[in-house]
Amino acid sequence: MNEIQLIRNQLAAERQHASAVANACASALGRAATRELTGAPELAELRQAGVEYLVCVLAWFEERDQRLSDFARARLAPEDPARHALEEVLARPGRSRDALEKLEAAFGGAGAGTVPRAAPALWQEFAEYFNSTWSARRDAVDGLLAPSLRAADWRAVAGIDADSILEERQRYARVCATLAPGVTLPAAPPGS
Repeated sequence: MNEIQLIRNQLAAERQHASAVANACASALGRAATRELTGAPELAELRQAGVEYLVCVLAWFEERDQRLSDFARARLAPEDPARHALEEVLARPGRSRDALEKLEAAFGGAGAGTVPRAAPALWQEFAEYFNSTWSARRDAVDGLLAPSLRAADWRAVAGIDADSILEERQRYARVCATLAPGVTLPAAPPGS
């Protein structure tokens, strides 16, 4: 497996894990009333671990989009069709920052140890946004990048290194450890 495949596999694993975590939180927390979250430590643990995972991964994707935008401005001529295509895709709705705002609303803007104020419907709204608008934008970005970047460009844009891979795996494992007995999330794809 070459370096580009390794990077793309890690990006795919992050997306798959983030989707699984978003859907698990929406399912478990979207059904729970606020009073249930405060009286059920396992739900509070899932909420905390899930939100921490999603904040981390969504921030990474937002940073990648910024690096990609900088890359396009620095390396592609203003009249280059590839630059126009990248700028168009990056301008679409579905930025990670928008997903983070919806996640914050679902979490209720509450800090650690405080009672969440969000209605369960906000978790569903976050998951729907993540699975539709955010994912569609990511698919479009990935589609543009797949055939065109060199290994050095992938490395620079993705910002993936051994430390970030380990951090992502540890955060994901923490979420998995908070799930109710018998509930599992997908493992990382082979090779990631």
